[in-house]
Amino acid sequence: MSLDLSYSAEQQALAESVRRHCERTLAMPHFDAAPSVAVDPLPAGYWSGLAELGVLALGTPEGGGGCLEICAAMEALGTAAAPGPLVGHFVATALLAPDDRSPLTTATGLVTVGCPPLLPWAAVATTFVELADDRAWLARPRGAPEPVETTAGEPWARVGLERVSELGDPRLAVARGQVALAAYLVGAGRHLLAVSVDYARDRVQFGRPIGSFQAVAHPLADRATSLQAASILVRIGAFRIDDGDQAGPGAAATALLSSARAATEMAYRAHQTMGAMGFTVEGPVARASLRIRQLSLHSPGLPRARHLVLEGLGL
Repeated sequence: MSLDLSYSAEQQALAESVRRHCERTLAMPHFDAAPSVAVDPLPAGYWSGLAELGVLALGTPEGGGGCLEICAAMEALGTAAAPGPLVGHFVATALLAPDDRSPLTTATGLVTVGCPPLLPWAAVATTFVELADDRAWLARPRGAPEPVETTAGEPWARVGLERVSELGDPRLAVARGQVALAAYLVGAGRHLLAVSVDYARDRVQFGRPIGSFQAVAHPLADRATSLQAASILVRIGAFRIDDGDQAGPGAAATALLSSARAATEMAYRAHQTMGAMGFTVEGPVARASLRIRQLSLHSPGLPRARHLVLEGLGL
């Protein structure tokens, strides 16, 4: 018995469409500005274009697809270090009623998902979903959100929430968000690996490409192995969730822990490989590296994933 974990032709076509869309809408001075520069967090045409491609409706009855399609799209978005409330979006659209999720799937609204007071994308959100104690609620803000400066320039904010209506048990939705986040981190890590390998081939020191030195090459081989392992776990998690397997949430949590470690270690290695260039905010690895660190803090986050894994171990 074997399990084919490769993406189908349709899923690969979706990923390619997302990749090309990101090339068109994110390859601009606006997006490449240093994270400290105050710019619109969602470049013109980018978020609405994702809706036109059907990405924002993935996993809903009206949009079709499931976790594997979400993962294919999220890997491509991670490779582009693409912005947006992507993780929370896929959690929310699994929880909300059709009328409430319509503004999200059509890109006329943005969502924040998490446990207050500090919430990702809350400074610009139109829909608020609170997660707490294995329950979820549609909520509204109490007062104006207080913007918070963040690592990757995302518009996070502190805000109190008033619960409006209960959305039920969020565990499957959270698992979908975890596997989506894991896929994004794999894509971002692979992008940094490719940039680092190209640099190691081209940069010459002592008359040789630095990639010929074991101290440079071997750590990159280790990071490539970790990212490949994380990618396999992501697809296993997505497959199990789509299949209705009771082990799906645990598999999603495992995938998130693996991909977060692999991507974070790859970010560190990219900075080390590229030397001083790797530590400049205008350099070729800064944006992806900062987004990896930022996304590791998103709800559903690593503490919840770790709890699920430990629970599966009986601890």
